[in-house]
Amino acid sequence: MNPGDRVRLTRDGRTHEGVLLPSTTDDHAVLKLDGGYNVGVERANATVEVVEADVYDVGSEEDDDSSTGEFSEEAEKATTTWGFKEGRQRISLISTGGTIASTVDYRTGAVTSRFEADDIIRAIPQLRGRANWRSRVVDTILSENMTPDVWQDLAHAVHEEIEAGADGVVVMHGTDTMQFSTSALAFMIDTPVPVVFTGSQRSADRPSSDNVMNAVCAVEAAKSDCAEVLVCMHASESDDRCALHRGTRVRKNHTSRRDAFETVGADPLGTVAYGGDGGSADAIDVRFRREHTARGAVDLDVAPDLETDVELVKFTPGTSKAVLDAAAGSAGLVIEGTGLGHVHTDWIPRIAELVESGTEVVLTSQCLGGRVCDRVYDTGRDLLDAGVIEGEDLLPGTAKVKLMWALANAENSEDVAAAMGTPLASELTERSVPAENRPAPEAR
Repeated sequence: MNPGDRVRLTRDGRTHEGVLLPSTTDDHAVLKLDGGYNVGVERANATVEVVEADVYDVGSEEDDDSSTGEFSEEAEKATTTWGFKEGRQRISLISTGGTIASTVDYRTGAVTSRFEADDIIRAIPQLRGRANWRSRVVDTILSENMTPDVWQDLAHAVHEEIEAGADGVVVMHGTDTMQFSTSALAFMIDTPVPVVFTGSQRSADRPSSDNVMNAVCAVEAAKSDCAEVLVCMHASESDDRCALHRGTRVRKNHTSRRDAFETVGADPLGTVAYGGDGGSADAIDVRFRREHTARGAVDLDVAPDLETDVELVKFTPGTSKAVLDAAAGSAGLVIEGTGLGHVHTDWIPRIAELVESGTEVVLTSQCLGGRVCDRVYDTGRDLLDAGVIEGEDLLPGTAKVKLMWALANAENSEDVAAAMGTPLASELTERSVPAENRPAPEAR
C-alpha cells in the first residue's frame, strides 16, 4: 500500500474509500475522499483493502529515467527532473511558497511556507503521471512577503523553463497577492505556452483543503491551448470545477472561501471540470468560452525591468491631501478614486505639483465595474488639466504594476501615457458591459 493507491479502509464499523496520501505519522492513514475532503484514520485495528494500485500513475524506478528527458540542459542548474514517458507534455512546476506549499509550524501553531516544488509533487500524488516534470524553487515565502525583485526572479525562471522546452508552466503562489504577481508576469513575459498560477485558500492539513484540485486543474490548464498568464482556482465551494481567470483581470474577493477569485467585468476565460471519481485523468475537462491567445501565437520574450518607486493611494472622504506627500519625488503614483475617477478638489493642486515635478499620476476607480471618465464633471476636467493619466478600466493593483513596467520600459512621459492607455496583456477592455447585458457563457 503506497501513496497514490485507491484504498478502502474500515475501522470501528465505518468505511472510507479514497486515495492514500502521504502522512506525517505512522499511526494514521490519510485519505483524499472523492468529495475533496481529507480524513485521517488510526491504523490500529483497521483493515485496509487496495482497490486500485497507482491510481495516479505514481510510477516506478523504470519510469523515472531522468537521463532520457526531453528538456534541454539550459536550466539544469535550478531544476529537478522527474520521470519521463513518451506522449506526455512537459510541464515545469515553479514554487514561490504560499499556503499550497505550507505546513503547520509546531513552534507557533500557525501555517508556514516551507515545502519545495518536489515536496508538492510528493504530497499530491494526483499530479504524478499527468506530465513529464521539471520543478524548481524561486522562493519559499507567504505571499504577503512578495516583492518586485521576486517577480523579476520569477519572470527569469519562467522564461528559462519555456526556453528549455516546457510545454506549460505552473506557478505555486500564495493567494493574497497572486493578482499582483500575475499582472507583473503578464507584462514582463510574452509566452507561447500557458503560464498558470494556482494556490490554495486552505492548507493541506485541513480536511477542506483545496490544494489537490487546484493543482491538478492548473496542470491540465497548462497543457491547454491558451498561451496566457492565468489564475486557476476553485469556481465554487464544491470540488466540481476550477475557473481560469486572466491574470490582469482577476481579483481575490474573499478572505477564506475556496472560490475567492473572480474575473472583474467579465466571465472567466474558461473552466476546468474536475471528475467526481477521485479526479482521475480522464475526468478532467478544460474548456474556454472567450477569445484568448493561442498556443504558439507569440514568440517567447522577457522584459523584466521594473521601476519600483511607485505608490498606490486610495481616496476616501476625509482623507487628508497630506497622504500625497509620500509620493513626492516618486516616479509614479496610482490614485484609486471614487466613481468615474474623482478626488476631493483640495487634492488637485497637490496632484498638479507632483506631475510638474515629474511624477506620473494615474487615476483609477475603486468601483469594480465601469471605467474612468474625467470629462463628465468639473473635478474630472480639472484633474485632466493637472496632468493625470486616465486609467480606463484598469484594476488599481494592475495599474500599479503596469505603471512600474511602463516607467522602466518607456522612453519618455508621452510613451508612459501611451502605454497606460494601450492594452498590452488584455488588462484593458474596449468597452465596459454591464453584467446583465453580457451574453451567457453558453451563447459565446
